[in-house]
Amino acid sequence: MRSPVVLRSPITVLVVAAAAFGGVAVLWWLLGRPLGIDSAVYRAGGLAVLRGEPLYEHLSALPEWASGLPFTYTPFAAMLFTPLAALPIQLGWAVFAVAAAPAVFVTLRAFTIQKGLPLLVAGAFCLQPVWQTVGLGQINLILMAIVVVDVLVLRGSRYSGFGIGLAAAIKLIPLIFVVHLLVTGRRADAGRALAAFAGATLLGLAVLPGDSVRFWTSAIFNDHFAAMKSWVGNQSWQGFLARTLPGAQWAIVLGVALVGAATWFAVRRLHRAGDEHGALLVSAGCGLVVSPISWTHHWVWVVPAIGYLLTRRHTWMALATAVLFTGWATAIVPGGGGREQGWNLAQALFGNAYLLAALGAGAVLLVRHRSASRSPLRGLGVK
Repeated sequence: MRSPVVLRSPITVLVVAAAAFGGVAVLWWLLGRPLGIDSAVYRAGGLAVLRGEPLYEHLSALPEWASGLPFTYTPFAAMLFTPLAALPIQLGWAVFAVAAAPAVFVTLRAFTIQKGLPLLVAGAFCLQPVWQTVGLGQINLILMAIVVVDVLVLRGSRYSGFGIGLAAAIKLIPLIFVVHLLVTGRRADAGRALAAFAGATLLGLAVLPGDSVRFWTSAIFNDHFAAMKSWVGNQSWQGFLARTLPGAQWAIVLGVALVGAATWFAVRRLHRAGDEHGALLVSAGCGLVVSPISWTHHWVWVVPAIGYLLTRRHTWMALATAVLFTGWATAIVPGGGGREQGWNLAQALFGNAYLLAALGAGAVLLVRHRSASRSPLRGLGVK
């Protein structure tokens, strides 16, 4: 059975997606309806820069339906968001929504996906991290695509590293990919990444000195979301502990140390085996696990993870992963108002599904590679 015409060409899928999101943005603008709560914050941050207003206090340009939300990104990011000031809020959302499909396409293509690529790009929008990213007007997919291109496509290029540095200067979590470059022996690329990060950060300091001092001394700790750490929407290790062992600081440190050590081991093993795609996914998973807050929409790395499984013909595993990440697991459990701390065992399994899936995949990977290294047939070329 042949695929529908709309799914036969990647270009067709990208054009249809852009037209659909653009149409929604224009219609919502004409109707005056709220759209893109996070992109509204980005726009308000850009306007604060242009107006000379404090970036990490109340944002006067926020609409009433987003009132009270803070700007949590770097001063450099706020500078990049200044062009959004020229657009209505809904069209500002369209900038990020229209970029979503190309970002998914670039990411999957870098993971050597060719067969069925248009269908996979379209299907990615059924995954919760993707449709949440689009709905909120988030930049997760864009940053992921930048990192993927930097690590996989520009490998060996004199430009490799700059993308990671700039992504980290916008949102700090991509700094973990600097470590990834170091672990995989790409010291020059890591140096360029750190140089780009430092240059962008210093530019932010030069243009916005007061906001830069505020960010690096207090705003970086993101106190606004501290009380929400136990919410089901936070699928990080610290979120898990806030729901099950509140106040267990020792468990945070122990977990981060163990995950970090396991990641180092797995990335080195995969790199030596020539599996750069798997190594990159392990580093991305580590970043999601150890970050204090990893909202469900941060887990866009499930898109290349599914592509990775498909390229290795683990079709059923890829399908199971896709089903899990449609969002039903975190939707069926009680959430908000501290109800997560009263979960029973079944609710805890569903409510921590993304985190447990990542930890489980990492454990399986470590066991497989450890078994392979001990195999008496390894020296005979048998894997």
